[in-house]
Amino acid sequence: MGSAALANSPAAALGSLAAQGRPHHRPRIIWNDDIGGTDPDDWQSMVHLLVYADRFDIEGLVHSPPGTDSTQPLLDVIDVYERDFPYLRTYSPHYPEPDRLRAITKQGGSGYGWQRPAGYGHPTEGSRWIVERARRHDPRPLNILIGGGIDDLAQALHDAPDIVPRIRVYFIGGPNKMWSVDAYNYIETHHPKLWMIESNSTYRGWFVGGDQTGEWGDSAFVQRHIAGKGALGDFFASQRGGELKMGDTPAVAWFLHGAQDPSKPSWGGRYVRVWDGRKSVFGRVTTAADTVEAYGVIEIALPVPDGFTPENSARMVVDGRVPAPALNDGEVLRFRFSPKAPQVWSYAIQSDFAGLDGLSGAFTAVPPPIERASRPSAIHPNWWCDDQDPAAAEGGYPGAKSVNQWRVDYLRDFAERMLRCASAGVDRANRQEPR
Repeated sequence: MGSAALANSPAAALGSLAAQGRPHHRPRIIWNDDIGGTDPDDWQSMVHLLVYADRFDIEGLVHSPPGTDSTQPLLDVIDVYERDFPYLRTYSPHYPEPDRLRAITKQGGSGYGWQRPAGYGHPTEGSRWIVERARRHDPRPLNILIGGGIDDLAQALHDAPDIVPRIRVYFIGGPNKMWSVDAYNYIETHHPKLWMIESNSTYRGWFVGGDQTGEWGDSAFVQRHIAGKGALGDFFASQRGGELKMGDTPAVAWFLHGAQDPSKPSWGGRYVRVWDGRKSVFGRVTTAADTVEAYGVIEIALPVPDGFTPENSARMVVDGRVPAPALNDGEVLRFRFSPKAPQVWSYAIQSDFAGLDGLSGAFTAVPPPIERASRPSAIHPNWWCDDQDPAAAEGGYPGAKSVNQWRVDYLRDFAERMLRCASAGVDRANRQEPR
């Protein structure tokens, strides 16, 4: 599809009109991501965010990586954005200055387990920034879009519970929930009135299924519509061998097309009210015969053995790679995990206490019964999750079809946006688009 066809498409018209909206109609957002971690699709998602930046009031970029204690990965993408900024600004005065983005880039928690098993620990620059912006006088809610661990939000809520009514959260869960389950557990138990979309599998519809024929295939789309479109386009195409994924992008796309009502269709998916019974607690070492809810929480609660002191340590390592440090409340050692897929999961306990070291077990994660998933929770009135209706699933991922049904529309709109970047901007006059 050529430039003219893209410019005249319905999706492009929708984006162009919305971009001209009055400032107070633009959503306030903080982007909280683990960019620079193990999956380079995060870089792609940030490129997407920046070419749509005129649609938002971006109030913070919080970096919560699994390894490095540095905001440099975010700053690197802002440097690329700066090269295309003069061209992007000709389309809208609402594109933020690169230096403005640098000024609101904050360091969040870094390293697996930077928090404590309680789900919170010490404030970070990122958690303090969330509190500061949430308390700012503004009639609009502050939307916190989380594409990594949920630890900084947990810390912010612990330090400032008064911000709960002022914020909305879109959490790309699944693997991210697995790595930050203690923070999730803290939020779920201590702040049940929080407004949150928990997208554990729905988000996968962005890159799984849908119309992937011809130019809409994951690699073909990048080659035809992204590569060569300014510095941002080339940077995007250099990630993942030029194959599209953008797993964190549904958190942004939810605002681009739809009513911002989780129960209604949108580019970010459609969701249902969360249900109860998603957490399973066992007072013993489990076996594969024990079942828990996929994407839920399992807690192994073992009595503190005689002779185990506060100086001793213990952790449960799941799947040979995911550490779950014990929370010692004086009577019970609590090990938590969130299975990111329905399967058998094995674990072993590592400890400097001989009576615990080497204990091993397993459990089986399964989908929730439809009857249970169909009963909205009275405890969490503003919490939304993946639709468990089999008709909405794609490749075993609940809810994913509610995203991938829009694949051609959101990719066409993204392709049109990329034409705003440097090398494509010269033909803007020929396309006669409004400023």
